[in-house]
Amino acid sequence: MSRPPADDCIAIEHETADRLANVFVTVVPLALLGFAIFLAWGSTLHWQDLVVLAVSYALTGVGITVGYHRLFTHRSFKTKRPLRALFAVLGSAAVEGPVIEWVSTHRKHHRFSDLPGDPHSPHAERGAGWRGALRGLFHAHVGWMFRGVDRASPERYAKDLLLDPALRAIDRTFPLWVLVGLAFPFGLGLALTGTVVGGLTGLLWGGAVRILFLHHATFSINSLCHFFGRRRFRTGDHSRNLGWLALPTFGEAWHNNHHAFPTSAHHGLTRWQLDPGGWLIDSLERLGLAWDVVRITPGAQRAKLSA
Repeated sequence: MSRPPADDCIAIEHETADRLANVFVTVVPLALLGFAIFLAWGSTLHWQDLVVLAVSYALTGVGITVGYHRLFTHRSFKTKRPLRALFAVLGSAAVEGPVIEWVSTHRKHHRFSDLPGDPHSPHAERGAGWRGALRGLFHAHVGWMFRGVDRASPERYAKDLLLDPALRAIDRTFPLWVLVGLAFPFGLGLALTGTVVGGLTGLLWGGAVRILFLHHATFSINSLCHFFGRRRFRTGDHSRNLGWLALPTFGEAWHNNHHAFPTSAHHGLTRWQLDPGGWLIDSLERLGLAWDVVRITPGAQRAKLSA
């Protein structure tokens, strides 16, 4: 495939501010993890903190994998407008970028997967040898976010989302939902402990540590799942399945499966390929809250395997 056309990208409006924001959300949670470990070492880690971490991680992780990825990017199922808005808010609270920007980037990734034009391939134009491999992995994991230059054009990659007034509003108010995502663990910690200190440690674990863990779980799909693991299907790229990463990413690590069948609501395609994101979509369907769920038949899988 040739390089992207000239109108494929748009300039970053406030490039310096954008880079500083990315540095902040990458470095600060890492530093606060060190502080959290220091507190835990001093016996100040309590069960309430772990509950806040688990609940916050689950909610924002679902916002990314079920909302941003399977619902908005690939339209793997349909749901009601209030639930669409909730998924967009939860995904925004994960601090991985506004919904329309995220979707545009990911759709561009699929169009140019591991070729020039892929926003975060560890392979395209990275060079040969182990140095090239390390450069590629770093670029795919975090380096691409500091590229400066441009980002995928929503007018080209997310026209459907631009036509949705609710999603446009949530996209424009992204900083508000980031703050809500930080207020929630503080409030939950406060409610569980009855103390402001409990709210603050809840904010530490359910805010900073949660952001760090979820970010690097998501980033590992871009880097590790295009470099390590098994390739069950021939997909024309380097996407791979990485089983040990499946649960922390709610099933996203069955990445070769996903590239073989991008619109599938389930990324785990066999009984033992654990896929919590797919299980949630199944539950919503049973409750009448999801419909037109895209599933891949065993026959379609066999056909792909023999192709």
